[in-house]
Amino acid sequence: MRSAPTPHLDVATPERVALTLPIAGIGYRCLAWLVDASLLFFFWLVAYFVFTLLVSDVLGVFQALSGVGQTLLVVGVFATQWLYWTVSEVFFHGQTVGKRVLGIRVVRTDGSPVGVYESAVRNLCRAVDFLPMLYAAACVSMLLTRQHRRLGDLLAGTLLVREERIDLDKYTTAPSTSEPLPQGTGARPLTPEDVELVLSFLSRAPGLAPEVRQRLGARLVERVGPDDAEARAAVLASAESTEAFLRARVQGER
Repeated sequence: MRSAPTPHLDVATPERVALTLPIAGIGYRCLAWLVDASLLFFFWLVAYFVFTLLVSDVLGVFQALSGVGQTLLVVGVFATQWLYWTVSEVFFHGQTVGKRVLGIRVVRTDGSPVGVYESAVRNLCRAVDFLPMLYAAACVSMLLTRQHRRLGDLLAGTLLVREERIDLDKYTTAPSTSEPLPQGTGARPLTPEDVELVLSFLSRAPGLAPEVRQRLGARLVERVGPDDAEARAAVLASAESTEAFLRARVQGER
């Protein structure tokens, strides 16, 4: 019996290199939430302990508040948790502590980084996703949608993807070539995005048409290659020399 394909998100980069990002399933998401919920629980536990040092009868103080005061206090507790998730996702590239531990992150449906609006909306919807209790509505939504999205994700246009470590060793063996690679090119250090683009291209290059393979390789050399025109021309002399240079660049970043 054939197993169902793993849900994934296909992203086309400006360099026309396709990246496939695996979708984070309900198991990953629940474990990440448990980590974040534990952190918030300990935060409120410490806050309660500190408050008891200042006020002996905490329950009495809460009951002495007016209805408006009690409502504002409850809203304030929710707002604190909403700020934790929203600020973390915006400033840490779609990750809270729990998501970082599980190796997942929030992105837009086109694969781009999540923004303030998307993060604010998806986390405001936690109040609905939690109903009737323990995120029951969210779990049902994730089980029924192909990309495991809860209601907050559907409204905000977001989803969660898994981060997979890339094995660089399989890309570091350069093909034999009589053309030496240019030395001392003065090329800038590669960013993680550059490394991911180069590795994705190298993994797909054997299946591309020759002219497409050469064109994509040339565009990557323009992005990560040497500044010297003569050295760049030597790199672009053939598809083999272009890909050998790209492999060497990636290996140099290890």
